[in-house]
Amino acid sequence: YSYSCTEGENRQLWSSGHHLKSCRDVAFSQDGQKLFTVSKDKSVHVLTTEEGRLETRFPKAHGSALNCVLPIDNHVFATGDDNGALKVWDLRKGGEAILEARQQEEYISAMAVDGNGKILLTASGDGTLGVFNVKRRRFDLLSEPQNGDLTSVVLLKRGKKVACGSSEGTIYLFNWDGFGAASDRFALRAESVDCMVPITESIVCVGSLDGVIRAVNVLPNRVLGSVGQHLGEPIEQLAVALGGQLLASCAHDQKVKFWDVSALATMVVDDYRKKKKKGGPLRALSGKAVGSSEDFFADLCDGDEPKAAAGSDSDGSD
Repeated sequence: YSYSCTEGENRQLWSSGHHLKSCRDVAFSQDGQKLFTVSKDKSVHVLTTEEGRLETRFPKAHGSALNCVLPIDNHVFATGDDNGALKVWDLRKGGEAILEARQQEEYISAMAVDGNGKILLTASGDGTLGVFNVKRRRFDLLSEPQNGDLTSVVLLKRGKKVACGSSEGTIYLFNWDGFGAASDRFALRAESVDCMVPITESIVCVGSLDGVIRAVNVLPNRVLGSVGQHLGEPIEQLAVALGGQLLASCAHDQKVKFWDVSALATMVVDDYRKKKKKGGPLRALSGKAVGSSEDFFADLCDGDEPKAAAGSDSDGSD
């Protein structure tokens, strides 16, 4: 699709029906020229972004249904399946994987890679975080299992911290050099954390079963408020546009919505925490978001004023 902020100018550019079963995940290559798609039919397709032409096909890439795909550079990409298997592929080497591993017991829900394309992280339904060295083509270690399925994984704090969302509504934090055990955890008043994308080095947006998109600051841990919502519809996926100005969300209401998150980059959160009534409404961070009508700019740090953009939605520890 081509999207526009002008009414009536969103349009479909092309569609592809090459997969035999449901399409589980899609991702653009780093140069934007290719689109990777993975399916329940166990295949990987690589299409051209401009025309939607099928360029490369891996018909039986995995032994189980594929669940996620992550481009690592313009040639190398990783795939994870429902059975906990990970494969890394190089388009220059044909249809053979350059790394294969099955260290996790349940589905691979999400993946992330460091800025050097060296260390690959996998979140799994068995509650573990997997660490793989792509350059050396080896498995490094598994974290201790956390409560609930790990559903998402992102890098924060210039790569020094890793955050994982869970089906229990908790965000687990790991130090980059300490993947064995979580260094901190932060429980949200949310049914789940199903998907998560970084907006800044400290702020992530998370989607939940309750249909609310929350902005969360990590270290100090605060729920800043609601960016937007698909009322009553579980949120499946979030994506942020280049430049970090727009957030896209899709949910079970079969709609893609766009939210202005540009103001999040200017928010400053310090260690001071105002006393708030627990269970109060989420602060609305945009005119389109459902929540309290209180102006969220009122809580931004202003010079030496000791205020924090604190959310009323959290019950986790700092």
